[in-house]
Amino acid sequence: MPEVKMETKNLNLWYGEKQALYDITMPIYKNKITALIGPSGCGKSTFLRCLNRLNDLIENVRIEGEVLLDGKNIYDEDVDVYELRKRVGMVFQKPNPFAMSIYDNVAFGPRIHGVKDKKELDKIVKWALKKAALWDEVKDELHKNAFALSGGQQQRLCIARAIAVKPEVLLMDEPTSALDPISTLKIEELMVELAKDYTIVVVTHNMQQASRVSDYTAFFLMGKLIEFGETEQIFLNPQKKETDDYIRGRFG
Repeated sequence: MPEVKMETKNLNLWYGEKQALYDITMPIYKNKITALIGPSGCGKSTFLRCLNRLNDLIENVRIEGEVLLDGKNIYDEDVDVYELRKRVGMVFQKPNPFAMSIYDNVAFGPRIHGVKDKKELDKIVKWALKKAALWDEVKDELHKNAFALSGGQQQRLCIARAIAVKPEVLLMDEPTSALDPISTLKIEELMVELAKDYTIVVVTHNMQQASRVSDYTAFFLMGKLIEFGETEQIFLNPQKKETDDYIRGRFG
């Protein structure tokens, strides 16, 4: 089996009185892509946000259980949340570049973490944009406002921004749902390439996408993890009837 990078143990979450996650125990393997699938409102994005404590920003959220990163519970009191989010980056559903230049978007994280040297920043920006398969398209326009880019380019810029601080895990919440098919394909190819260096967890409503890009798939339903396994097994030979129904389009 591959090495476990993160894992959740008996993870429960409540929004006020309403329970949204029930006893989620699952591994996330290093340098693999794990897809989270399931109908809208089943807990996928909530689970994803637990992995870098973004739910901390929401009022009345209560969490029980553990989320381990390299064996350490990220909810322990001595965990520095800023340091955690440097290690576990996030790319959101809609491209959300900052209202600044392409260069400054990518340099933003490294600057916050103390990189001041211009040459070093130049190097990081170039490296991250190359990794995000965007460098060739923007290298002569680095000081152009990021909003001048197309939607697909903006999303790749957000990926470049996320990896500029060299995270170990990359969380992606439906990163292609707002994009056209060509941009979607580029992001999918990019995810496969990035998995050589990063552990990736992606929420997707697109069954074909999950089957194309992921190594492992977790099927969520009504806040519960119904089934987890290698993607091929989940899609070709699911063990649970609910998984089979969902994959075959019988509900969801």
